[in-house]
Amino acid sequence: MLASVQAQESSSFVPAPFSKALQLAGIPAQSVGVYVQEVDGTGKVLASSNAAVPFNPASTMKLVTTDAALELLGPAYRWKTQAYADGNQVGNVLQGDLIFKGNGDPKLVLENFWLFLRQIRAKGIRDIRGNIVLDRSSFDETAYDPSEFDGDPMRPYNVGPDALLLNYKALTFQFVPDPDKRQVNVVLDPPMSGYPVKAPRLGQGSCDDWQGKLQAAIDADGASFNGVLPASCGEKTWYVNPYKMSSTQYFGAVFRQMWADLGGTFSGSIKNGSVTPGARLITEWSSVTLPEVIRDINKYSNNVMARQVLLTIAADILKLPATPDRGARAVQSWLANKGIDASGLVIENGSGLSRNEKISAKTMGRMMAAAFQSPVMPEFVSSMPLVGYDGTMRKRLKDQTVAGQAHVKTGTLNDVRAIAGYVLAASGKYYAVVCLINHPNAARGQAAQDGLLQWVYENG
Repeated sequence: MLASVQAQESSSFVPAPFSKALQLAGIPAQSVGVYVQEVDGTGKVLASSNAAVPFNPASTMKLVTTDAALELLGPAYRWKTQAYADGNQVGNVLQGDLIFKGNGDPKLVLENFWLFLRQIRAKGIRDIRGNIVLDRSSFDETAYDPSEFDGDPMRPYNVGPDALLLNYKALTFQFVPDPDKRQVNVVLDPPMSGYPVKAPRLGQGSCDDWQGKLQAAIDADGASFNGVLPASCGEKTWYVNPYKMSSTQYFGAVFRQMWADLGGTFSGSIKNGSVTPGARLITEWSSVTLPEVIRDINKYSNNVMARQVLLTIAADILKLPATPDRGARAVQSWLANKGIDASGLVIENGSGLSRNEKISAKTMGRMMAAAFQSPVMPEFVSSMPLVGYDGTMRKRLKDQTVAGQAHVKTGTLNDVRAIAGYVLAASGKYYAVVCLINHPNAARGQAAQDGLLQWVYENG
């Protein structure tokens, strides 16, 4: 069967309506990689063009990262975050340090952290007389520039990886105009101890570029909005990466507030360090399972979580402090062991939020065909947006017969539009479908990609 598939791939064929749609969009054929293969039965290749040429896949790279994670880590995998005590506990007083050791949990959100602190309080600890020590040694300490990708470091998707990532290291500012008092009220989430927020003035005029009009200054010492919020905006919410605040400062401010809210006291320092030989485990937080995490990653294209997963693969498989390069090597070895040629694969961070990541449509398609035969296939397929219904595909193809019959991940960057997923054709056969467009007119290629999905449904 392999020889038959290879023979089919030697020729190039795409449906005429797809070619015409690309022409109308001003996208030349050489700027598009296509690969459509039946995933069971004969393995017939239904369409192929530039299939072996590496293209930038944008966020469809998340499928590589999450498929590898499901197979290498297993569907029951959970991240563990531990709390250790280095010192004696006398009554409800810990006379020493409280140490948090992270292992890369992508979803240690506020409610989970609150429950984790409740577990520590349940051990009888109320007053911490030492310091809070943060052990991030599961991930290698590498320099990270949040402005490198697009020069916009305040975007939440530019938050860097962290073995002790708390609440995606994001701040949410909710601006609520009060016309009667001629002022703007600001609600900060998460609440942070010792972090003042100066509200903007209530202004007039249009709401265009309202974020720019706020004249925000956000750093480790607080947030000041020195401009105005036009009254015409109504309530507004702004999600921010406080990149001038270190992960340690962010963790510390959230911990101090939440610990105090739970009735605890603490007056020490927050610092980085490691679990000491004499420290004893108090309790640990167990995350949601891996399939729940990859649903967030693939349905809503969460870049920060995808980075965490790639590094988790590296730490778990190689038993070394994780780096993106080590994660990439682990994924490439995994593909090689499956007999999939990945010679053109370039993984920079595993999320697709990169100008350097590359993969061919054939490598992606072959991986997805193999994944369909995997024991974890149901978890992998269900993690992708259902066409016409949810995630990043909820508004596309709603009135076409392929709606509800395909699970497809999208990818979008400047000059890049990509789709990869599965189509259940009207014939009852399943197909892996990959289409990668790299061209200045890529944004016009959505109609061609949607048409390809519909064509596979009708003709597969």
